[in-house]
Amino acid sequence: MGALKSKTALIQSCCNLLDIQTKLRKINPNNFTLATRGTSREINRQIALTLIRTHQPVSRADLARLMETNRANVTLLINELLEEGLVREGSRGEQKVRGRKPTFLYLNSQNSVAVAVDVRATRTFLMLTDSIGKQIGEVTSFPTRSDPIEFVASLNWQIKKLLGGDVSSAVCSGIGVVVPGMLDLKTGLVINAPTLKWRNVNFLELMKEEFGDIEIHLENSGKACALSQIWNVRGDSTGYSDIVFVSVSDGVGVGLVLNGELIRGKHNTAGEFGHVPLSIDGPLCSCGANGCWEAYISNLATLSRYFGSNLANRKPQSIEVSEFTVEKLIAKARANDGKALMALQSTARYLGLGLASIINAIDPSMIYIGGEITEAWDIIEPTVRDAIKERTLSAELGETSLRIVPAVEFPRLRGAAALITAPAFAAPKVA
Repeated sequence: MGALKSKTALIQSCCNLLDIQTKLRKINPNNFTLATRGTSREINRQIALTLIRTHQPVSRADLARLMETNRANVTLLINELLEEGLVREGSRGEQKVRGRKPTFLYLNSQNSVAVAVDVRATRTFLMLTDSIGKQIGEVTSFPTRSDPIEFVASLNWQIKKLLGGDVSSAVCSGIGVVVPGMLDLKTGLVINAPTLKWRNVNFLELMKEEFGDIEIHLENSGKACALSQIWNVRGDSTGYSDIVFVSVSDGVGVGLVLNGELIRGKHNTAGEFGHVPLSIDGPLCSCGANGCWEAYISNLATLSRYFGSNLANRKPQSIEVSEFTVEKLIAKARANDGKALMALQSTARYLGLGLASIINAIDPSMIYIGGEITEAWDIIEPTVRDAIKERTLSAELGETSLRIVPAVEFPRLRGAAALITAPAFAAPKVA
């Protein structure tokens, strides 16, 4: 009996220690936010908005149960949100509560729109959303010009066209722009976007000349994809606080979310796993180095492998080569084209090896993978998972969950929209 008590006490002690370890976050004495009298109310407002967004339509009684508080507190919060136009009342429910039918609450998403922009090396995509990020109309696109000044002029014209000519801040709450490169968020400078061949481009300043009174936010493409998942109310990501998003397209973007917060690093370059070398003697990458992960798994790398020549040289190509896409390659693989299958499987192995490095370094609960190559996931998944198991440091790490995000979900665009729509729901920073 005494041994059992000792064992129970030891287990409890270990659990207490683990609980303490998970809460160890040092307060930075040089950079902190002091809680004020209104901090708890601000947090409760954000919780209420987030729960309404997730569960709408929802009644006040249901919201009180979800928040684990009383109806009076919820009524005060909702009255404030109604006055500010952030929440609206909708239809009444059928079930009577104390003789009265409940009135359902919704986020007031119809008072303004946001513009989402996804800049890629070949084409740029645009999407209009309401104020909570719900898509309005069709996604449009246009060719990406290599000269940044010419490109911004084209982009500005496309945005005005999307907004029907009305570019006032009363109609458009903001423009979120996703760029495949390293950014200075304070100045809006594109420091280095290898696939675009842009260096030190003052992108934000160029756009502000046209949309001076409209809020504009820039973000790295990998980070934007991670944002699209943590603000996605439909998916399974709401249950995870540690996730990674790997976007494989013209380049490779990686976004890291740890403890529910997007990781940026000192210079906003955290997560550049695409430029971690698999081999220092490998193929030339768009960044100028050799053997980067991106040089092995990008769309261009996969197509180069198929044609047996480096398409990154930007030399004149035949029409057959220049118009050939990863989607066409996948179609050939499904028709049992041996060369296409070999190109895909090689990319799959390199993809898995790079994912293993991320898993060893981050230990995420979930890795999301997006990009055109995921259309062949049923073909490449076994190879990807074998490569992960080969290089991860434990059996548990080798079983890390992977989820495919189809291209039709437009994760980059949804991340761009979240730059404008998500701050209303974000938890305030305290301490």
